Amino acid sequence: MSLLRSLLIGTILAAASMPAMAADTPLRLMSFNIRLPVESDGPDYWETRKPLAVEMLREQAPDVIGLQELVKSQADYLARELPQYAWFGRGRDADGGGEHMGVFYRSDRLAVIESGDFWLSDTPDVPGSITWHHLYPRMVTWALFERRSDGKRFYLLNTHLPYREQDEAARVKGANAIAAYLATLPPGIPVVLTGDFNTTPDSEVHVVLARTLQDAWTTAPRVDGSEATFHGFTGNADKRIDWIFVRGVQLESVASVTTRWNGRYPSDHFPLVVTLRLP
Repeated sequence: MSLLRSLLIGTILAAASMPAMAADTPLRLMSFNIRLPVESDGPDYWETRKPLAVEMLREQAPDVIGLQELVKSQADYLARELPQYAWFGRGRDADGGGEHMGVFYRSDRLAVIESGDFWLSDTPDVPGSITWHHLYPRMVTWALFERRSDGKRFYLLNTHLPYREQDEAARVKGANAIAAYLATLPPGIPVVLTGDFNTTPDSEVHVVLARTLQDAWTTAPRVDGSEATFHGFTGNADKRIDWIFVRGVQLESVASVTTRWNGRYPSDHFPLVVTLRLP
């Protein structure tokens, strides 16, 4: 037997004896309110902190990122700086402009089988629709992902609920609309819901979602970082308003990302990252 053939056979046998990486490789999913560009943020304006956002994402290396408050110029910048990611999403306004519930994902690892949007209103299929006394349109961007290595699938939903104190009734209606949509999905496919819910875990919004989903922060076996997520660029967070919910997965950990550079943060929210395995 030639040396080349021996080496080839040895390589094939070694590969066959190795465990399939896909079965043991966890997924990392992030929820990140990136804070839209507002000049009144002064030293924390997007143009100043955008390299921090890129550095944070490179360090965390999530497979999927559900972003809130994203506008097209920010998405374009992230896409240039992070070429390993593809992204999708449309603006919440009727013409497709405005804030996006944009989703970035590792296109070498994941494929989008289908995706879409619905609005949190009485007419969810009407782009830009506003009811329930919202100031602005509110929406959900979703996708069915398939992992390229093993064909396993999961749904991701990403949202941003209204922020005013008087919007609690609208937030509850939004949570019920999300729950109703979840009820239409195939029961055997895992689900991850990311978002800025602009309310705390003692709210009716949380109760509605927790009926069929797990709050990663309270159910993951490992929890790291600050429980509160909104800090207004101070680093001193006082409200846990960013949540990741899951269904049908094996949670390994959840963490808030509190990294800063020279006293500056990538956003006024701490991102959340869950590590999980698909069944």
